[in-house]
Order: sequence, then C-alpha cells, then structure tokens
Amino acid sequence: MQQYGYVRVSTRDQNPERQFLAMQNRGILRQCIYLDKMSGKDFQRTGYQKLLKKLKKGDLLVIKSIDRLGRNYGEILEQWRKITREIGADIEVLDMPLLNTSAGHDDLTGAFISDLVLQILAYVAETERSFIRSRQREGIAAAKARGVQFGRQKNEVPQEFQRYYRLWLQGEITVRQAAKELGMSSSTFYRRCKEWE
Repeated sequence: MQQYGYVRVSTRDQNPERQFLAMQNRGILRQCIYLDKMSGKDFQRTGYQKLLKKLKKGDLLVIKSIDRLGRNYGEILEQWRKITREIGADIEVLDMPLLNTSAGHDDLTGAFISDLVLQILAYVAETERSFIRSRQREGIAAAKARGVQFGRQKNEVPQEFQRYYRLWLQGEITVRQAAKELGMSSSTFYRRCKEWE
C-alpha cells in the first residue's frame, strides 16, 4: 500500500504549508504529495490528474479537509466514487475521520452514515464557493461605487495629439508617422482617433 497526499489552495499567493505539514505529520513523504494552486470548481487540475494516474487498488489518499478535494458537489461525489470504487483506493480526511474509507465501515449503517456525511460536506463546500463568488461581486460593486477603477489605466493623450490627428485626416502624414511622433503604436494612435471622433 502506497500513501499519497493531495494539497490544494485556490490562488497562487495562498500558502499550502499548513496542509503539507499535516500530511508529513501523517507520515506521507513530500514527494508523494500532489499540489494544485487553483480553484476547486472542477477537477481539471494538473496535480490532481497526475495523482489519479498514480493511485492503485489498496493505496491511501490523504486530504486535510473535503473542500481541499474540491468545491463542486456533484464532482466531489463522482471523484470519491471513482477513487474508492473504480480504483479501489481508500481516502482519509484528516479533519473528518468519520469519512475515512479505511476505517472499516463494513456494516451497512456505517457505510450509510459515511455516505451521508460526505454528501453534506460536499454540499457545504459548493455552497461556500457560491458565497465566495457572491462576496467578490459585492466587494467589486462597492469598490466601483467608491470610484475605484479596475483594469489597466489609459495613458493620457499627448498634448500634440489633436495636431497630428488633423495632419493624418488631411493626408499629410501616415498613421505610422503620427504614432511615431507621439510615441505610441500605430494601433493605439488609430484607436485614439476613433475615440476622438
């Protein structure tokens, strides 16, 4: 039996070290821990896909909590089924031992309770993802209401723009010549002309 760990954080600037430490305390070698730094909305993640290819019957996959596996209710249940039934590996959730498939839920009641808890936690994980998106939208709307500008700032139009614009309209210079004199690209000059019009 080989033990693997799976660690996921949602963004590149989040620190996965707490999860790595939990895996290593569980006895999993660093080289057997797979990491993804991306959203849990689906399972098209490089680290996770590599892990799936490694897992064999009788192996053990350890995760810190169910939301580290993913945040999509249907897909969490599908991946759980794939790992435990198709591959035949066990899953251990450090923060929720009741879900551990290696705990020997041989009796029907134990298996039922384990499945029920999994469904509840998968639902909570997806609901939290919806709350996060909602809070992001509210935060962006509030920032816009305060006058915060998003995206790249437009450069100021050079003072000489109007003169070169007229020269270009009259056919006295080309777009390339006007753009060069103003210190901008031809496409920027042309776009600014359309805005000016």
